[in-house]
Amino acid sequence: MDISRLTQLSDCQWRIEPSGDMRVPAIVYGDSELVGAMDDMVAQQIANVACLPGIVGAAHAMPDAHWGYGFPIGGVAAFDPDAGGVVSAGGVGFDISCGVRVLLTGLPKAALAPVQEQLADALFSNIPAGVGSTGALTLATIDMDRMLAGGARWAVEQGYGAADDLGFIEERGCVAGADPAAVSDRAKKRQHKEMGTLGSGNHYLEIQEVTQIHDPDIAAAFGLRAGDVVLAIHCGSRGLGHQIGTEFLREMAMAASVHGIVLPDRELACAPIKSELGQRYLGAMRAAINCALANRQILTHLARRTVAHYLPEASLELLFDVSHNTCKEEQHVVEVDQLGGLFLGDALDVLAEAALGDGPVRHGVIVFLAVARVFRAPPVAVGARVALEVEGLLRGLAAARVEDELRHAAGVADHLGLVGAHVVAHAVLRLAGRVALVERGAAILEAVEHGLVELGRVGDGNLRDER
Repeated sequence: MDISRLTQLSDCQWRIEPSGDMRVPAIVYGDSELVGAMDDMVAQQIANVACLPGIVGAAHAMPDAHWGYGFPIGGVAAFDPDAGGVVSAGGVGFDISCGVRVLLTGLPKAALAPVQEQLADALFSNIPAGVGSTGALTLATIDMDRMLAGGARWAVEQGYGAADDLGFIEERGCVAGADPAAVSDRAKKRQHKEMGTLGSGNHYLEIQEVTQIHDPDIAAAFGLRAGDVVLAIHCGSRGLGHQIGTEFLREMAMAASVHGIVLPDRELACAPIKSELGQRYLGAMRAAINCALANRQILTHLARRTVAHYLPEASLELLFDVSHNTCKEEQHVVEVDQLGGLFLGDALDVLAEAALGDGPVRHGVIVFLAVARVFRAPPVAVGARVALEVEGLLRGLAAARVEDELRHAAGVADHLGLVGAHVVAHAVLRLAGRVALVERGAAILEAVEHGLVELGRVGDGNLRDER
């Protein structure tokens, strides 16, 4: 990509100015070397995304962006349904909810060496992979619909993995709003025998070594150590997701003119979010997300059983499961008054729900601090009122037992300063009222009290500490 044609906003932020039919600018993230090495089609594709109706703010290309289908891979955009915003089957992609799941082993690479070849052969034998691969599980129609509605929760109910896994999976393992009836019989037939299979392409199940630690505090909180091995799974919704993408892409392309949409690229075929077609696609897409979550849960069960035979001391705790080829309905604060507001808006409430609802407090705190570090600039003020409400809400909880691991998290919060502390504080404000989180609320307060102070106003895009 020719960076001379971009407007540099910071060391790692570049803007493609609106031109032609672009409704908003496009923002590319990465240092000059990364952006310069990107394919020219990344710029063209993200500019095309910026032409779509109802887009909010800008079209964004992440540092790993490369030429994709309609959207560049690594492309992100938000659309306002009340402003004619659209959903694009091509933008989501064909392998709906393709994602990555990582399990800890707690073992160094040296522990793997004596059984490395035998374990590799056993995994290859027990984990079906390849084009059209099928597994031992065959789903009848009623079971298929239950899986599409229940996701990884359904898989756990069937004996694949443990309920504790769900706290570490996106959306607790099940996306609401799935509509199995919106999924065609052909799509369901393609998935009939594909649960618990990897597929082909760039999908994999690997045992990987942690070779480098960039942030020791956060890595330690997640149980990651240099030299340890982890198990990673990368796959999605298999034939079902591909069929849904194929069918709706065709239907959206044919209906574009009916909705008054001029497509900059047929691969960006889309429909208004509030249209019947848009809503039907979202129901089918969410069902495919649940399919992918269930698939990775079954694969995890098969992998755990195989690894345990050769490495019985391996912990195989689930660290995370996050999808990338998805579209979600979220609420964000995109315009904030200069006198205050909420840090990163309601987007972080989503992370709060995911990280703090059922999972370990330590992980919840560290997730928030890591996100705060990533989004440190440009920060949005958290009003003094928020800090005061949190303090009042949790005042009576100070005597609750604080886990030792959270004392470490408190040091991380202090290291990150106000930004990290206020992200956690905002989560506490929204969640600590739940009975199940009373003790956790006290623990989180312990973790953030070093940075929880009254905030001033936004000044030149930076938080100002007015202690």
